Amino acid sequence: MAQVICDMSMSLDGYVTGPNDTRDNPFGDGAGMLHDWMFDAATQEDRAMLQEMIDGCGAVVMGRTSFEKNEGDGGWGDGGPLGDTPCFVVTHNAPTRSYPAAFRFVTDGVAGAIEQAKIAAGDKVVGLHGATVMQQALPLGLVDEIRVHIVPVLLGGGTPLFASLDSAISLERTFEKASPAATHLNYRVVGRSTPSPT
Repeated sequence: MAQVICDMSMSLDGYVTGPNDTRDNPFGDGAGMLHDWMFDAATQEDRAMLQEMIDGCGAVVMGRTSFEKNEGDGGWGDGGPLGDTPCFVVTHNAPTRSYPAAFRFVTDGVAGAIEQAKIAAGDKVVGLHGATVMQQALPLGLVDEIRVHIVPVLLGGGTPLFASLDSAISLERTFEKASPAATHLNYRVVGRSTPSPT
């Protein structure tokens, strides 16, 4: 069965967008460099890491906000973030208009979306796109691995990758590599820590 992996670029202070992120300003104020390690400042090792991520992804789960900020003209065009790779959009209400075939709208929550995405992905990875989906899935025990690409910038605000958790989540570091543009870290999710009795 497919593994579920959150793979995100992040500032050193933990933000995946800057403040005031919108469709016209998708990275938020001052955060355009969060993805330079994939493009402008990419090294050969950075490119190989990105290509491995793209090749290994069989389905994507995202929230409605990420979808609306990026779909269509000026965003992903006629597909999703990885072209025709199936994207399962978690939403309270499915849209009535039609969208490209890559998108499937799921109204029964993140667990239902991940279940459908695992079937679509086969033996490839299910990628979580956006902080909100990860924040919903992690406490439910639905995330197998977290990969962060820490960019040397302090944004001071924006969208945090890790919002408040109701208990600690244990992680095991499985990979680390630094390039001039980012420090790449992979963590396997071990499980929820049990609080010590008081």
